[in-house]
Amino acid sequence: MADTSESVYSFSVETLDGRVTRLADFKGKVLLIVNTASQCGFTPQYAGLEALYRTYKQSGLEVLGFPCNQFGGQEPGTAADIGMFCERNYGVSFPMFAKIDVNGEKAHPLYRFLRKTKPGLLGPLGSGAIKWNFTKFLVDRTGKVVDRFASTTKPESLATHIEKLLEIK
Repeated sequence: MADTSESVYSFSVETLDGRVTRLADFKGKVLLIVNTASQCGFTPQYAGLEALYRTYKQSGLEVLGFPCNQFGGQEPGTAADIGMFCERNYGVSFPMFAKIDVNGEKAHPLYRFLRKTKPGLLGPLGSGAIKWNFTKFLVDRTGKVVDRFASTTKPESLATHIEKLLEIK
């Protein structure tokens, strides 16, 4: 398991099409890491995430989507289904990764690290568990997790946080 001295760059993830990608390939970028689902009340946030990506990509933002079926079975599809849904319904062009678990024994090591680094509202007293789909983690250009946002936080409200990390005036 990762410890907090590591950065997100320590991890590798699988893309929707089965390729392994090292998060170290994103060094120097600001990352917004989000667990997603296609059949959730928060699914329309894909549009806001895509808008952020298109607005700030040239300045160094990467949005990374991680489908997860742990909350109400709201991401039942295959990788191909997920990719088609995201592109067709929301024009998603940011990187999407293979379906993962974000909580529990089978949680992806990246998410164990994110939860430990930014455990959420209850801080060190809580489990750090992801409460629902579309929990967002903001990572600076050095790979440090700087903030965690709840599912209810709309992507567009993150613009000022992102601009600060991108040093946009």
